Amino acid sequence: MNDKVKEQILAIRKTGLTNMFDVKAVQKIAFEMDFYELVDFLEEDRKAYVNFILYGDEK
Repeated sequence: MNDKVKEQILAIRKTGLTNMFDVKAVQKIAFEMDFYELVDFLEEDRKAYVNFILYGDEK
């Protein structure tokens, strides 16, 4: 996970618009906010996303 994706995740979390475990909603919000890197990341490595949300693990 690169810094840009991490920043995009944190920006969406800060909005409070969805539960961050609702990956489809997060992906929709990311698309609406023009966070295309995050949209792609969620398609490619959902496990890394969940690890980041649960543990702050960026691997």
